[in-house]
Amino acid sequence: MKKIIEHRKLLGVTVAADLQELKTSYRSLMKTWHPDKFQESADAKLEAEEKSKQIIEAYHFLVSIAPETRAQTLTEYNLTTTTSAMVDFSYRSQVLNVSFFDGNEYEYFDVPKEIYVKLINSDSPGRFARRHIFSNYVYRSVSKIVASA
Repeated sequence: MKKIIEHRKLLGVTVAADLQELKTSYRSLMKTWHPDKFQESADAKLEAEEKSKQIIEAYHFLVSIAPETRAQTLTEYNLTTTTSAMVDFSYRSQVLNVSFFDGNEYEYFDVPKEIYVKLINSDSPGRFARRHIFSNYVYRSVSKIVASA
């Protein structure tokens, strides 16, 4: 959740921001912070490069968790979470990463540690995740991000 809040703050958008608002904010900030505008000083150019990288990362992250984006991939997501077995999962800083047998991988944000402990201790982690995680937390596909990078 902290990551989501920081990215929204950087782009200056609210929770209710749609894809068009994200795009407008992103373009405006990139016009301001594009490194080519800072030719007079090497330090200023380096700062602009770093800031533009942060802006790009925030934009791509927020687009990946936007309701419109998730709605476009909902059929594939439901197919994966209902028919494919979980191969592996890991947890760090309230982010649960789940890998599936079909090759898809998803990150779930703001998952409490208690839920992760229950997942580990459950008789069937897949069934537990289907009931308590997959439809209850903000997620994004990580497999597509890795494939396109």
